[in-house]
Amino acid sequence: MDSSNETYAPDHKAGYVSIIGKPNVGKSTLMNELVGERLSIITSKAQTTRHRIMGILNGVHDGQEFQLVYSDTPGIIKPQYRLHESMMSFVRGSLEDADVILFVTDIFEKYDEDDVIERLQKTQTPVLLLINKIDLATPEQVDEKIKYWNESFKSEAIIPISALNSVNIKHVFKAIVTRLPVHPPYFPKDELTDRPERFFASEIIREKIFLNYKKEVPYSCEVVITGFKEKDDIIVIQSEILVERATQRAILLGEGGKMIKKTGIMAREELERFFGKKVFLEQYVKVEPDWRTKERALKRFGYED
Repeated sequence: MDSSNETYAPDHKAGYVSIIGKPNVGKSTLMNELVGERLSIITSKAQTTRHRIMGILNGVHDGQEFQLVYSDTPGIIKPQYRLHESMMSFVRGSLEDADVILFVTDIFEKYDEDDVIERLQKTQTPVLLLINKIDLATPEQVDEKIKYWNESFKSEAIIPISALNSVNIKHVFKAIVTRLPVHPPYFPKDELTDRPERFFASEIIREKIFLNYKKEVPYSCEVVITGFKEKDDIIVIQSEILVERATQRAILLGEGGKMIKKTGIMAREELERFFGKKVFLEQYVKVEPDWRTKERALKRFGYED
């Protein structure tokens, strides 16, 4: 994070921008759109984001250099496992160091964002309220939602958006950058994220598990990259997919290993797009009983300090 040996203009702006909201309101899609890179996994299922993932954007706005450090956070839930408690600790951390907060709501949410609002009531940080997925709504529904939020929540601005279709994203960016404090950059200017390549490899594999399996199986899985060797023309990746029960392992493998092979092909194709190089992917499925409730396992997987 140290960029003190670089020289920047005295009016350089920099800040942390935390994206928070309930599960499945489009936070990951929004961050990917704001950063211009696919850093967060996206599926139609809730709770796919487990970590705090930072995406870094550098540029110039109105003649002033800036660095935006976006944080995509897990959707706010009532914890049922120790894993969930760790996920909510990532949310708390992102709120504590935020210079701007993006509170993302869904146009069709049934006014049940109390968990999120409770976390925002005491903050002194500027909050921009974003009503997402307006491409699926009528103008009357959008107006009704704006009126509701104007009456029930105090924010710096309410911006209706479609993260998927880039509607009003430039407006969101301008609202953020004008609220940034004057500060040197927090990260070197050539960095895109704070996460290593292994992390994104594991997230891409996990995303394909969410896409290919139903019910509890994807939520019980954790992906660990045990080997990552980059050669001139190929990246060799070894991964372990951990589940909690032997029955889940059998489902993950599928009859004759067909399902895990399908998942591996999809993951390899996505990995090649992400890294811009051929990938050889090995996958092993192992049972780690009740890992979501065990402190030692969660520490090993990067969920706890």
